[in-house]
Order: sequence, then C-alpha cells, then structure tokens
Amino acid sequence: MDIPPVVTEDRSRPSPALPHTTRSEVRAALKDSAGVGLGFLPLGLAFGALATQSGLEWWWAGLSAALVFGGSFEFLLIGLVTASAPLATIAVSASLVNVRHVFYTLSFPLHRVSGRLGKAYSAYTMCDEVYALTTGERARTWTGRRILWLQFFLHLYWAGSSTVGALLGSVIPGSVTGLDFALTALFTVLALDAVRDLRGDVPTPALAVLSALAARLLFPGQMLPAAFTLFTAALLARRLTASRKPRHA
Repeated sequence: MDIPPVVTEDRSRPSPALPHTTRSEVRAALKDSAGVGLGFLPLGLAFGALATQSGLEWWWAGLSAALVFGGSFEFLLIGLVTASAPLATIAVSASLVNVRHVFYTLSFPLHRVSGRLGKAYSAYTMCDEVYALTTGERARTWTGRRILWLQFFLHLYWAGSSTVGALLGSVIPGSVTGLDFALTALFTVLALDAVRDLRGDVPTPALAVLSALAARLLFPGQMLPAAFTLFTAALLARRLTASRKPRHA
C-alpha cells in the first residue's frame, strides 16, 4: 500500500494578498490620520476637562465623544445639558450646527465603502476633517477600507482624548478658568480659515456678523439657533438675487 506524502506548510511563502493589503491600508490610514489626530488631542482634553468642571461625571465626556461625535456641537451640548435645556432646543441646535454634513454627502466618497454596516459607520463618523482628507486630490485612489480605518482612528483620537481630559479635569482646581474658551477659539480658527478660502468674498462674512448681532439683539435667549436661521435665510436670499440678475455676454 502506497503511503501518501506528508504535506507540510511552506512558511517561506508570502501571506495571502488580502491580509497584507489590509495591514498596508491600516498603516496608511494611521499615517493619514496622525496630523489631524494630534490636533484632536488638545481639543479633546479641553472638552473632557470642561465637562467635569461643569459638574458632569467623568464618563459623560467619553460617552458623548463616542456616541455624539459632534466636535463643536459637543462643547455647546455641555452648556445645554447643564442648563437643563429642553430636548427640542438641543435637537434644533444639533441640526443647525451639523446641517453642513448634508451637503458633504454630495461629494463624500461613500460609494467606495462596501457593506451596509461599513456605510452606516462611515456616514456616522463623517466630520469636517474626514471630509477634507477624503475629498482631496491624493485621496482619489483610496479604498473603502482605508477610508473606514481613517475614520476609526479619528473617532478613537477624539473619544480617547476626551476621556483622558475628563479624568484629568476631575483633579484640576476649580480656580482654573478659561477651558470654556476652547469652543470660542475653535470657531475663531475655523472662521479665519473660511475667510481665507473665500478669497475676497466680503459679503459672506459680513452677513454672518450681521446675523449674529441681530440674533443677539432680537433673540438673546436663543441666539445660536436664531443666528444660524438668519444666516441661512440671508445666504438663500443672496443666492436667489444673484440668479435673477441678467447675465451679460
């Protein structure tokens, strides 16, 4: 009787292409997220410390960062929660602050992400930084797995730094002030970047300032929703006016 040969595993052969490709994409996504992630760290630390100094439990910051993942809105949420704002006010504020994400979907490469779960997570964790990274020229060849890993790392940066900030914030003396200015500083930087990108479009920031001032005078108790509503209405009116002007050849 012939004895069949014993087949041994050839460990000198390379690993299958899929795991190797996945590892390469994970490393690439980690590298892509490093710069933005480093920017998330101080902001997340400030958010976590502000949450505990506002009277919230330390775990609230990490839970909010993981579930809401709203960035600037989470800073606003601290004030809304501590002031016991109605759910309707919180919902309207969240919608107005994050309404820009609706327009992001027009050019966000969600079609590259496969699977319902992957698409759901990608849509859930899409933020300004993810949009900026994935819609650039060099990101046109990125696969769906690389985009998902990028979003996961940024999600982890934010939730992790917020939790650490909350733990550190519980030992920071109450006499330390200025953490709540982190939100103002964030919007100041975003506003300056937006003004630079406008390239001479003076009416847009002027409308924003006028909308904020009008909301402050007319609706002091609901300044944020009123300012966003007025600014949106002003932009729509400006758009309609511009479209009706006759175009000269």
